[in-house]
Amino acid sequence: MFALRGLIVCFSLFAVLYLSLSIAVRGSWRIVWLRIKKCSAKRCANLLFALRLLPLAVAGAATLALAVPSFLLLEPRAVSEPLTFVPVALGLCGMGILAAGIWNAAAALRRTSQIIAGWSRTQEFPIADRAIWDCGSIPVYGITGMAPPLTVAGIVRPGIWLTRAAECELTNAELQCALRHELRHVHRRDNLRKLILRFAAFPGMRALDEAWQDEAEMAADDATVTSASDALDLAAAMIKLSRTFPLEPAPALTATFISSPARSLQQRIERLLAWTEPRPISHGQRRWYGLAAAGLASASVFVFAYGGLLAWIHAATEWLVR
Repeated sequence: MFALRGLIVCFSLFAVLYLSLSIAVRGSWRIVWLRIKKCSAKRCANLLFALRLLPLAVAGAATLALAVPSFLLLEPRAVSEPLTFVPVALGLCGMGILAAGIWNAAAALRRTSQIIAGWSRTQEFPIADRAIWDCGSIPVYGITGMAPPLTVAGIVRPGIWLTRAAECELTNAELQCALRHELRHVHRRDNLRKLILRFAAFPGMRALDEAWQDEAEMAADDATVTSASDALDLAAAMIKLSRTFPLEPAPALTATFISSPARSLQQRIERLLAWTEPRPISHGQRRWYGLAAAGLASASVFVFAYGGLLAWIHAATEWLVR
């Protein structure tokens, strides 16, 4: 009974924090996005991703670091108080949130694996060793079947999938830029981030997820382009492939070079055509030192106040289950 009561209490706190923070993020993320739009696409993508995971991170950390220890240390082993409907319902809700997240992530992995297996059956030849395509240790596969023209698939062992039609459509310079763009997704582990977002699914968050994906695509564009000629080659590759291949939603847990919506692709092309030499960012190292100092100070305060936090969390959960 003690273990069951502990599960109900901890999952109740998780549900309350996760639901309340998710609702707050859903209602306020556009305001945050408007304030950070002047930042680089990479920073916008990172901040939007962090904001999207804030409810899950805070709820999970508070449950594991505070609720579980406070219950184990401060709750009497023999308690005659019965559990009422509210904590039981909240506990089941918290368990359901985690179960739904696991189900969504597993379903996305299964669908992606099926798609990759279909591509593998049409694989014609590996092209990673061609001199014009320097992709390092990331394999590039040529396929002839129906597939997006250029896609990064896989999380643990990612690979780049290139259709024969796309290879014939693009010049060597355009294809090189397009492949470098896909490599940026590999280096940023964007497919893993998509899997995490599937695990943290919440109603009404689709617009935020799409905003993050748009910023992630533009961040990959920015990391690919180092000169005006690169910008023109990358834009030309987008234009050619979008005219040759229909724009469709990208398969789950993949990063497709061109995908719907067309508005996002048009915005990327316009940014590339208006590309200018970026100005160097000053005081970047100093900013990281400040963040590290703030993090160390916060951790020190947390350690010193940990006992009081446990007592406060235990009192809050006691009120919650009554």
